[in-house]
Amino acid sequence: MTTASTSKASQPTHRLYCVIGEGKSATWLNIGAAWPNKDSLGFSLAIHAMPLTSRIVMREIADNIASEGGRS
Repeated sequence: MTTASTSKASQPTHRLYCVIGEGKSATWLNIGAAWPNKDSLGFSLAIHAMPLTSRIVMREIADNIASEGGRS
């Protein structure tokens, strides 16, 4: 997603996960990404898909995070 506050060349800094369930049995689905706005007061979100009854968790992208799971 490109808006006036983000550029095409910028890389997302956070991933968005849909978390279904609680605790260790929760399933984390990667549903999108987030970019900080130029004014640093918010984020622009690109969401690929999301179940209607769920919670969203935004996590900073780090090299040591599993590809699907959001937790190291």
